[in-house]
Amino acid sequence: MVVAAALLGEHGTILLQQRLPGRAMAGLWEFPGGKIEPHERPETALARELEEELGIFVSEESLVPAAFASADNHGRHMILLLFLCREWRGTPRPLDSSGLVWLRPDDMGSVDMPPADTPLVEALARIIEGGAPR
Repeated sequence: MVVAAALLGEHGTILLQQRLPGRAMAGLWEFPGGKIEPHERPETALARELEEELGIFVSEESLVPAAFASADNHGRHMILLLFLCREWRGTPRPLDSSGLVWLRPDDMGSVDMPPADTPLVEALARIIEGGAPR
């Protein structure tokens, strides 16, 4: 199981990071996050991953479950849990990626994304348009 964050910025934009060269799916744009360690809660794992990948600090309480996706990941089944996050401390920096971009869900079709991330874009668009959960 994998966790990811939709960091909600100004004007309904969401942060995507680009996967590093030499990694699986290199060059694709994804929601930041990562694997859940054994005996770790999803929110704990995501807060840890956001600090490692972006250098930001997120309280577990500010992570709101938003959507999930199911996809094949090189022959292994993967479930991706997506959390919406409106509050964090620090400025996101690409510590474990090639770059960062803020896009509205309507504009995410212009970038290549991993199979598990793609179906989450429509869910995010509905959440943002209809008022995101708090």
